Amino acid sequence: MSETGAGFAKQAFLNLPAEKRERILRTAVEEFAEGGYEHTSIQQIAAKAGISVGAVYKYFEDKEALFACVVQEGLGVLEQTLQALAATEEDIALKAETILRDLLAFSRENPELIRLYHVLTTSGNRDVLRQFSQRIEALSASVYRDAIAAGQKTGDVRKDVDPSFFAFLLDNIFMMLQFSTACDYYRERFSIYTGRQPEDCDDWIVAQTLMFLKAAFNFK
Repeated sequence: MSETGAGFAKQAFLNLPAEKRERILRTAVEEFAEGGYEHTSIQQIAAKAGISVGAVYKYFEDKEALFACVVQEGLGVLEQTLQALAATEEDIALKAETILRDLLAFSRENPELIRLYHVLTTSGNRDVLRQFSQRIEALSASVYRDAIAAGQKTGDVRKDVDPSFFAFLLDNIFMMLQFSTACDYYRERFSIYTGRQPEDCDDWIVAQTLMFLKAAFNFK
């Protein structure tokens, strides 16, 4: 997580030592990811973080401001990952493998952020929170669409696919794989369909997904 929290936190929070800011935000991520926005209370977060309820309101205007700060920080990490992927010069097949491996690694290392993103995308949140998910979706769409269009120009991707729609399909595949590593419901779906547990089989997941994508995109 970044150390700012700017935009939704009060100055008192920004003045805290970095370790304490990190502890509060990490606790909030875990609680919101576990219980969702509606079922997570300021009291829970304060108790788990080892601070008073009054201190939380000293640092944040209300629960929505705290949640918005957490989402901003967490999705910032995911955004950095996507931006790094966009900068690579690999061909489409190698880029797809790089994206798969990086997103799976990110999910393994940050399961609470994936669960938080799941909360954000599956519950009715206020406009300011929807804007975060839309920002990430727009970045994902751009990265995947540009990679597909570039592959069409080089002849590595079939010419008759619509880059925007295939980017949408690609993102859905990647999103479900991430949810399958971090969210109980999707983990169970993965096991029902594949007969495997999603833990510790990243190489198999990558190999099978690439076979599917190569058939759909006609990768050379």
